[in-house]
Amino acid sequence: MVDITTELSGIKLTNPVLPASGTFGYGKEYWDLYDLDILGSISFKGTTVEERYGNELPRIAECPSGMINSVGLQNPGMHEVIEKELPELREHFHKPLVANISGFSIPEYVQLAEAMSEVPEVGILEVNVSCPNVHGGGMAFGTSAENVAAVTREVKKVAKKPVYIKLSPNVTDIVSIAKAAEEAGADGLALINTLLGMRIDIRHRQPVIKNRMGGFSGPAIFPVAVRMVYQVSHAVKLPVIGMGGVSTAKDVIEMMMAGASAVEVGAANLVNPYVCRDIIEDLPEVCAELGIERLSDIIGCVE
Repeated sequence: MVDITTELSGIKLTNPVLPASGTFGYGKEYWDLYDLDILGSISFKGTTVEERYGNELPRIAECPSGMINSVGLQNPGMHEVIEKELPELREHFHKPLVANISGFSIPEYVQLAEAMSEVPEVGILEVNVSCPNVHGGGMAFGTSAENVAAVTREVKKVAKKPVYIKLSPNVTDIVSIAKAAEEAGADGLALINTLLGMRIDIRHRQPVIKNRMGGFSGPAIFPVAVRMVYQVSHAVKLPVIGMGGVSTAKDVIEMMMAGASAVEVGAANLVNPYVCRDIIEDLPEVCAELGIERLSDIIGCVE
């Protein structure tokens, strides 16, 4: 019998597969399709302090082996999520959740961390530092080691749950960013977020997306994600949640061999709503084929 359990900061997961934030909403589009309790956890839709409509349409562009999105963190806001969305999800999912939080200033991150720490169902805070720092010239927090450290330090002062910093791949040296988060007290890391991409409508000679550029995700970014997970996991002593282009059980195993303790599945959910369930069901068979008795044994096994 193959053991596919894993662990994140003392939280036991029945398997390493989580739907990634922004691709699974708050679960309601999926809970009629299959039993959500099969999932290791769920990283629910990125939450901001205030309600956000998101960016102007069109905000999705299809690409070979992927997609570009510029949804713009559309969500009903912190209070609505805590008071309505999570209680509804609680009826269908009975394991610790990953709360993805997004702020445009350090006080916003602190406010979100404080509020989500009080939600019993939340097991981990996943801090999205890809938002523009409105008090720092608009540059995303995650592109600066100094800013990442500052967010991490302030969030850790108030957080009652483990803090995982979700790193942006749109940097020159992701290892230095990861180390800054570790030194500032992060409990774990999550990577990668989307790559910056663009498509042009050649008939109308204008960008496909109203916002011009957006986050590129899907199978095409998987090798980049594996490389960055490998680099970061070998440079820090923190657990890593790996993501980026994952769509099969073999992808999960490859990501864990690179150093991930758990794996999030993103854009693939939008192509096949059953993909997380299918990956979890396939994992024991694929492990058996590869002679893996316990998934936890392969974490970071590639030197």
